[in-house]
Amino acid sequence: MHIYAVSDLHMEYKENRCWVKDLPYAGLREDVLILAGDVAADLNLLEETFRELKRKFLHVHYVPGNHDLWVKGTAGPDSLEKLKQVRAVAATCRIGMEPADYGNVSIIPLFAWYDYSFGEPNARLLEIWSDYYACRWPADMDEIQITRLFIEMNREHLHKRDNLVISFSHFLPRIDLMPSYIPPEKRGIYPVLGTALLDNQIRYIQADIHVFGHTHVNTVAAIDGVTYINNALGYPHEKRISARELRRIF
Repeated sequence: MHIYAVSDLHMEYKENRCWVKDLPYAGLREDVLILAGDVAADLNLLEETFRELKRKFLHVHYVPGNHDLWVKGTAGPDSLEKLKQVRAVAATCRIGMEPADYGNVSIIPLFAWYDYSFGEPNARLLEIWSDYYACRWPADMDEIQITRLFIEMNREHLHKRDNLVISFSHFLPRIDLMPSYIPPEKRGIYPVLGTALLDNQIRYIQADIHVFGHTHVNTVAAIDGVTYINNALGYPHEKRISARELRRIF
């Protein structure tokens, strides 16, 4: 059994849909896929993607990204209700959103959001960041409270295991995973990349590998005993920073 990882499929792009469709049926049917969020805002497209991946892999494990919780508009469900809908679609398609053990390997999904651990948003970010418009939360919740709600969802799964542990999240667990070559003018987005609370949980469960997404900057970094891996498909125009290939991580 092999374990693969990818994130940020953004299936609204035809080129990305073709990439998923072109994944081979042969050779992956005994393997596991970690899908680290941002598949599709549209629930029908999300379901189509889940079903396609489940036909190709024995097991698929998933956490939602910010795009998956977009609701776009003032009518209908808010983003917490959208999360319930996403969970229902995943359950229907037999996509895992809970911890799982495979022999001597444990896979642990970690939910999160961003709480400005990595800096305060400037006026420009508050104006352009799509989540501020496309997500809708209860009126009494800000980003810090949203993040703590998601982090709390992980708590029942936070115990040490004798197995090799692979955890995964959509959001960034520590800002030093961003490469040093990122120019200063591009770092204004750092406040909405994730939360340091994630790394606390990763360290608590003594993860050996942690997979994340969201940044679209493919990365492998070993820090204090944890190997962090970002393997985003990303947008079609981002070939320079995302390898756009399935990555075997174990």
